Amino acid sequence: MAVQESIIQFRRDPLRFLDQAFPAAGDTLWLPGRQLCVAGPAAARAVLANDEGLYQEHSDFFHTRRGTFGPRSVQVQIGRSARSLLNAYLAAHADELTASVRRDLVPASEWPDAGNWLVYRHLAAVLVAPDSPVRLRRMVDEIVERAVLAGARERQSRLRRAVFRFRVARELAQAVKQRRARGAGQPADLLDVVAGAAGPDSLVADLAEVFLSFVFAVAGSVGFTLGWSVYLLGTNPPTDAEPAWVVREALRLWPVAWMLGRRPARPHHVAGVAVTPQDLVVVCPYLVHRHPRYWDDPTSFRPERWATGHDQQAYIPFGWGPHTCAAASLSLQLVEDILRTLLDGRRLTLTSNDHRPCVGPALAPPRFRLSPVLHSAAMPNERR
Repeated sequence: MAVQESIIQFRRDPLRFLDQAFPAAGDTLWLPGRQLCVAGPAAARAVLANDEGLYQEHSDFFHTRRGTFGPRSVQVQIGRSARSLLNAYLAAHADELTASVRRDLVPASEWPDAGNWLVYRHLAAVLVAPDSPVRLRRMVDEIVERAVLAGARERQSRLRRAVFRFRVARELAQAVKQRRARGAGQPADLLDVVAGAAGPDSLVADLAEVFLSFVFAVAGSVGFTLGWSVYLLGTNPPTDAEPAWVVREALRLWPVAWMLGRRPARPHHVAGVAVTPQDLVVVCPYLVHRHPRYWDDPTSFRPERWATGHDQQAYIPFGWGPHTCAAASLSLQLVEDILRTLLDGRRLTLTSNDHRPCVGPALAPPRFRLSPVLHSAAMPNERR
């Protein structure tokens, strides 16, 4: 009965379950379904780095239905090409970002969707070039609407989700096939990067899934990081903290990628606990980032803790080891730039009827309304 109650509690409110069980359980705790949750920083890094080959090859970004897309050399090639393209694009469109923030987020906006749409619309042209077929560009818009936004999946029936996944897989595979048939050249967008980097034996279905990872990373991960940064600024006392500190602290408290699963390749011990290939080892950045042995006042929003840097050994918002997010620094810089523009001469007032995170594959902020006001007319931060 106790086991059944634990399963119900975890499925109903996984974060509350983790908060109640940790840190009394120590650096690891068993979750329902033979999942060993890892909260200790050293053990978490060892699992993700996988230097001893104790886990089946896995990449959260390059994961497809058939397993991990590879080889590793192709993953690295895609990462380098994507960073180069994104760097050039962001540098060339900095003024447009400033204009978009002022137009879309001032005077009021509904979050977290506003953050997702802002980031996506700013980077839509680097995901799929403007001269691509209208059908393809509309498909990517629809992916964001129906699969990326907080709670989007729960607003649709299982049948509708299945039909949509089939349509997305078919149309993206066709787009990849057309790009590959066009031949090599300077990549115009991230779809070109994916289509052009793989060898001739790569399946277009796998390449389509890798491109989908880019869509989820841009509109989802970066958008939710912006949402958490804004939410924490609006629900805490005013601070003069640098935007960079705010973003890092937001990712510490609410890492978007909050559960990273790895399947053991053979029996071994994790932080003294025996696991087998029948188990799943789950690294939990949410708990690693709140570990009381490594963080002072771990559950409080204190962006000033980053003023002099911090021990990065207990900070893994982008993973760890060879599969760390290739565009982590670009993502941080983009969110910092948006915050800096949003906060220019303004104070953030925020109203929300629900302060519970939206828990899914990504950890999204609760819904709230943001009303930036000029400092001269600013009132204290509001919470309802």
